[in-house]
Amino acid sequence: MNQLSEYTPRLEVPLCGRTWTLDRAADLETLWEAMVDDDLDDDERLPYWTELWPSSLVLGEHLFAHKDQIAGKRCLDIGCGLGLTAIIASWLGANVIAMDYEFEALRFAKKNADLNNVTQPVWTLMDWRFPAVRPQSVDLMWGGDIMYEVRFVEPVLDFLDHCLVPDGRAWVAEPNRNVYKEFRAQLDKRGWKSRKLLTEKTSAIYEQPSKVTVNLWELSR
Repeated sequence: MNQLSEYTPRLEVPLCGRTWTLDRAADLETLWEAMVDDDLDDDERLPYWTELWPSSLVLGEHLFAHKDQIAGKRCLDIGCGLGLTAIIASWLGANVIAMDYEFEALRFAKKNADLNNVTQPVWTLMDWRFPAVRPQSVDLMWGGDIMYEVRFVEPVLDFLDHCLVPDGRAWVAEPNRNVYKEFRAQLDKRGWKSRKLLTEKTSAIYEQPSKVTVNLWELSR
C-alpha cells in the first residue's frame, strides 16, 4: 500500500490479491485525549486499535497462503482491532470469533466487514484474563503484535491453555520486541513448542526510512 504522511480515517489496503477498505476513528487526537481523560490509570484503554500494525499485514498474508488450513475451522482472533485479519479469515471460509478489549474497535471492525462484503465474524468484547469461550473449543488462534508488555505474558499463556483444543495451534506475529523473548521462555517452561515460520521486512502504513521486521511464530503443545 502507499505509505501515508498523516493519519486518515479510511485506509485502502492491498493484501491477499484484493484491496480492503478499513474505516477507523475520524479524529485520532480527540479519541486519544478522551480515553486518557476517562482512564488516567488504565493504559490498556489507549486506542492502539485505530492503527494497522505491520504484524497484521504479515499475518493476513499468512492466513491467505494457508487458507486450506483455516477453512471450516473454529478460529479466534486475539485483539482484532480494525478487524482486518478476522475479515480475511472469514472471507477464506473460517468460522471466526474476533475479540477485542475495546467496544469502539469492534464497532469499526463490524462496519469494515460490511464495507468489504464479507460474512461477519462473531465480534466479542473480551478480556483475555476472563475467557468467554468454552474450554478447549478453538482449533486455531492468532494475534498480531499482542505481546508488548511483560505483564501480558502470563494472562496470554493462560488464555491459550484455556481456549485451544489439545492439538490446536496459535500463530503470533511480532515486530522483534524484547518482551517476546520472555514470552518464549515461559512457553518453554509450560511445555509448549514454538517454531518460527518466517521473518519478513514489511513497510509500515506511515512513511518511515526503513521497513519493519516481523517474525511469525507457530505455537503448539
